[in-house]
Amino acid sequence: MATGRTHRPATRSRGIPEATVARLPLYLRALTALSERSVPTVSSEELAAAAGVNSAKLRKDFSYLGSYGTRGVGYDVEYLVYQISRELGLTQDWPVVIVGIGNLGAALAGYGGFASRGFRVAALIDADPAMAGKPVAGIPVQHSDDLEKIIHDDGVSIGVIATPAGVAQQVCDRLVAAGVTSILNFAPTVLSVPDGVDVRKVDLSIELQILAFHEQRKAGEEAGGENAPETGAETPAAAMPPAPRSTGSGRKGPDGDVPAVMPA
Repeated sequence: MATGRTHRPATRSRGIPEATVARLPLYLRALTALSERSVPTVSSEELAAAAGVNSAKLRKDFSYLGSYGTRGVGYDVEYLVYQISRELGLTQDWPVVIVGIGNLGAALAGYGGFASRGFRVAALIDADPAMAGKPVAGIPVQHSDDLEKIIHDDGVSIGVIATPAGVAQQVCDRLVAAGVTSILNFAPTVLSVPDGVDVRKVDLSIELQILAFHEQRKAGEEAGGENAPETGAETPAAAMPPAPRSTGSGRKGPDGDVPAVMPA
């Protein structure tokens, strides 16, 4: 089986927009659910609804893949699963290292969605000597002193950082220097990386703060509706909560403004 070191996905060379790439996993998740139910074909409207996008956007996205469906029939589910999996690079083996095996790192190590989507957890790494050799999700933890050797021996190109914020940049620098070119960052900080390295940031607190803003706005709208004057006078808009203080390191990186979410 090919590894992430020797084969790279072709999406960029084919000119597929980043916004389309970001939606491909949503389509794949919906299609996989249909496949598991033995549904042979699906219309653009049905698939768009399942993925949470509009059908016109879906058809445009699929046009970049060369898939246009059949009028009156729709899209072949199994073929689309294969086609999207191939574009995302999921038809090959992607060894992944997880650095930082605290509560979050241990939970990630046991996440079954990695293996089912083509990602193999090759190693778990932690700086605590007491963790060395301890099995987590059936995988023995290795000490961070061996990080470079592990990456080289396993041909790792994807690293997951689940460390405290204060050491995340140092870990990132070591991963990049060892040859890792894609990083999924769970640490609450902004990482600075050189050109050619992709970073996706997952910050659950930010996502919750965004939800809190929407909840506050809905509560304000409800209160405004109950007390609205009959003359049609304008009611004040809900106040936006104060912006949270940055937890970044002060260095701007490509992952700074685009939080990502884990697939379900």
